[in-house]
Amino acid sequence: METQPGAAAIRAHRPRRHALLRRAAITQRRVGRLDATVRGLMWSLLAGALFVMLNTLMRGMALQLSPFQTQFLRYLMGLVVLAPLVLRGGLASWRPRNIGGQFTRGAVHTFGLALWFLAIPHITLADTTAIGFTTPIFIMLGAWLVFREPMRWERWLAALIGFGGVLIVVAPQLSGAGGGGWSLLMLASSPIFAASFLITKALTRYERPTVIVVWQSITVAVCSLPLALVSGWQWPSALQWAVFLLCGMLGSAGHYCLTRSFSIADISATQSVKFLDLVWASALGWLVFGDWPSRWTLAGGAVICASTLWIARRETRGPGGGRAGR
Repeated sequence: METQPGAAAIRAHRPRRHALLRRAAITQRRVGRLDATVRGLMWSLLAGALFVMLNTLMRGMALQLSPFQTQFLRYLMGLVVLAPLVLRGGLASWRPRNIGGQFTRGAVHTFGLALWFLAIPHITLADTTAIGFTTPIFIMLGAWLVFREPMRWERWLAALIGFGGVLIVVAPQLSGAGGGGWSLLMLASSPIFAASFLITKALTRYERPTVIVVWQSITVAVCSLPLALVSGWQWPSALQWAVFLLCGMLGSAGHYCLTRSFSIADISATQSVKFLDLVWASALGWLVFGDWPSRWTLAGGAVICASTLWIARRETRGPGGGRAGR
């Protein structure tokens, strides 16, 4: 008698669950029919939102612990998050085809992270994000030189306009308004990250995105451990461990989205969307740290958003004004 209402509730729940699954399948098919560049932009946009949330948490941790220890624990927790996925599939299925390329990418990324983590406690989240917008410029140049990706005039123009918006944000600091040295250190990490992402693009030719993400966590954690040990280890609290675990989830998801973006579209075509990160960073910086965006940050953000929306619209039309066919 008592089980009947429960059984009825389960039967009533099943149609709703099936309806949600049908809607998800329909949405997946519709997204799959979109142009490859548009899907790459969508993956890149999602990656940017995840990375801004991650950077917010990382800045908070870097203010409490050693920057190098924060760097190591972020990637260690990323590996912990991915461990169940690796164990379920079997270790053999996660063996990379080019382990040297994986460790090269990890070493380069670790170097960029070391500069980034040293600077982030001293710079607001919005300005950190704005300075990071120089990375797409180096990526686009590298993609053109190394991979011979087509660089249509629209992509160059969008990159230049977006970079102009970044200069509006960064120029007051570099001219002596405060944090100039740390801003330059943050700026120095941009070409290094660009090299790391270009290596990632090369790896996507013969490695699965999930394999690249897993091995990034492994290689960066291994390369970051010596830096963490010599910088003065401080045992994290229970709350800090929980935050690092959340960072591992956000970072792994963000790198997966970014790798998916690189695997289905030209890397140069997806970089303009990164400029929208300034919007999310300004909002979270104000909510979490009380960093009210300056008028220069807001003005630069308006220029950046305009270039992003324009290039996204152009990319949906393709080089000849119609849909691109890659």
